[in-house]
Amino acid sequence: MSATVWALLPPIIAIILALLTKEVYSSLLIGIFSGAMLFCGFHPIAAIETTFDIMGEKIGGNVDILLFLVFLGIIVALVTKSGASAAYGNWASKSITTKRGALLATSCLGVLIFVDDYFNCLTVGTVMRPVTDRYKITRAKLAYIIDATAAPVCIIAPISSWAAAVGSSLPENSELDGFSLFLKTIPYNYYALFTIIFVLFLIFTGIDFSKMKALEMSGETGIDTSSQEDEDTQLGKGKVLDLLLPILFLIGSCIIAMLYTGGLFEGENLVNAFANCSSSRSLVLGSFITIIFTFLLYIPRKVITFQEFCDCFVKGFKAMTSAIMILCLAWTLSGICSGDYLNIGGFVSALVNANALIGSLIPFLFFLISLGLAFSTGTSWGTFGILIPIAIAIFGYGNMLTLSVAAILSGAVCGDHISPISDTTILSSAGAQCNHIIHVSTQIPYALTVAVCCGVGFLLAGLTGNGIIGFVVGIVCLIAACLMIVRLFGKKKEPDLS
Repeated sequence: MSATVWALLPPIIAIILALLTKEVYSSLLIGIFSGAMLFCGFHPIAAIETTFDIMGEKIGGNVDILLFLVFLGIIVALVTKSGASAAYGNWASKSITTKRGALLATSCLGVLIFVDDYFNCLTVGTVMRPVTDRYKITRAKLAYIIDATAAPVCIIAPISSWAAAVGSSLPENSELDGFSLFLKTIPYNYYALFTIIFVLFLIFTGIDFSKMKALEMSGETGIDTSSQEDEDTQLGKGKVLDLLLPILFLIGSCIIAMLYTGGLFEGENLVNAFANCSSSRSLVLGSFITIIFTFLLYIPRKVITFQEFCDCFVKGFKAMTSAIMILCLAWTLSGICSGDYLNIGGFVSALVNANALIGSLIPFLFFLISLGLAFSTGTSWGTFGILIPIAIAIFGYGNMLTLSVAAILSGAVCGDHISPISDTTILSSAGAQCNHIIHVSTQIPYALTVAVCCGVGFLLAGLTGNGIIGFVVGIVCLIAACLMIVRLFGKKKEPDLS
């Protein structure tokens, strides 16, 4: 079953069950176990052992991410308990006076936090939830804005954990400079650029369509009640600065930690330090130091009591339990699909190499295959690692390599964006406290609208050998799609921007 079309079965089972049942835990478990059964020749006991071997390995390898989620949950609980979130909501209601303004502020904050998508998803959601709730913006819409300004922004930001991931995806014997190649792909990363444009279009027109429109009209919020804690009846004496200072400190400490783990203080230059950093360990260091900073900021000023500070550790952990559970299961499913087991990557490699002679279509094919691979496995970074070496083997260097790598990055981010088992999608749901399946189902039509325009762009870019032509054609398609959306949905219900 390894490296065959059967390797696609476990993620397909998990995704279809999740969308049909709207219950993600059992869907992922069934997908994982079906993959283990395929790998073990349908021996149940061996399949169970394999499942937990992979789960233990994945949790151990990603423990820094889990610690970061717990620490960030604690910081969120502390800021909420201090009353700073409520103070910010009161302040923002005076500065942000429209629904459009709240959505625009959310997207701008998402663009500003470009260092890491995990950090982006949870921080933007934490800060903007009180504001978007005030203007009756559904949690599904908030989750979409968060998701659309997380990975798509990180993948075009030179100083980010994603830039490091792309650079590290190059083969060890490659003479190419990974960071330079990443910089060249930025103007041709159609999905990232088009998604940001599409988000602004939705915000300024106030138009929704498909399942998002149905949710808006139904009056439902899409809130994930399982992740909500009982509201505190008594909050601390926190002010707006008690929210802003911990967040700014968290951003600064995470950036400094990235430079530290990348070797800046041991003689490395700035670019190499970011390229070689351990982003997950840096996030752990930054978030842990921020908890200490928050203690020193709150306790001496008696914003909250010491007992309340300690209670927030439990509340913060409980708030992240759902996201942690889904991540652990998603990582396990990705593990059963990896090269050591069912080897989806081997199947995709053979598929790509079989089409290598169709040179002008390669960027378009890479876009489609990377989209499908990232959707099936829920990982962009794993998709980079599989397909970028193949692109280098086909083209070596030059303009077509740049276009092909840009297509891989675009497809991977798009597939990651719409996958129910993607960690970024999961964390966007967690950050917005939105029901995960509602977030996925309302986001897919928006993401696919942009994806179609990108596909046309990459097709023309490959046929002409010119990425600028592909970009222009893709933009024209996006404008046409936006005009069609306005015509079909804009007149039926005037946007409520108040």
